[in-house]
Amino acid sequence: MTTPALRVAVLVPCFNEEAAVATVVADFRKALPAAEIFVYDNNSKDRTAEVARAAGAEVRSERRQGKGHVVRRMFADIDADIYVLVDGDATYDAASAPRMIEALLSDHLDMVVGLRIDQAAAAYRPGHRTGNWLLTGFLATVFGREVVVSRIEKGLA
Repeated sequence: MTTPALRVAVLVPCFNEEAAVATVVADFRKALPAAEIFVYDNNSKDRTAEVARAAGAEVRSERRQGKGHVVRRMFADIDADIYVLVDGDATYDAASAPRMIEALLSDHLDMVVGLRIDQAAAAYRPGHRTGNWLLTGFLATVFGREVVVSRIEKGLA
């Protein structure tokens, strides 16, 4: 007896990401060819929705402004076995997604969180490095350093 394929949904909340969203869709389509890619436009003033649709994503919208509203809407709307939540600004490495999903399944995890390790100053807005350092330190304190560090050591971050 074979196990049915798991449904993977790539969720991409966007606000004015016209310049990068096509790259995000293409990169995740290449990395996870069987996944469904959903771009949620959050009242963009540019052509984000049009560009995402042309790139092959299913485009939906959330009118209430703010990332929290968009993320809540995505999880309410989309039914999948595995969710991959990324930003629409092309700062996440899509090629890492299959390894992260494999770790999620093989290690029987509830969630895997990737870390953006920047190679260029433009990868983070001002203050984000400090914020990420504080958040990572907090998570390591609350959940144990091994939870955070083991993901990094396995090359999943």
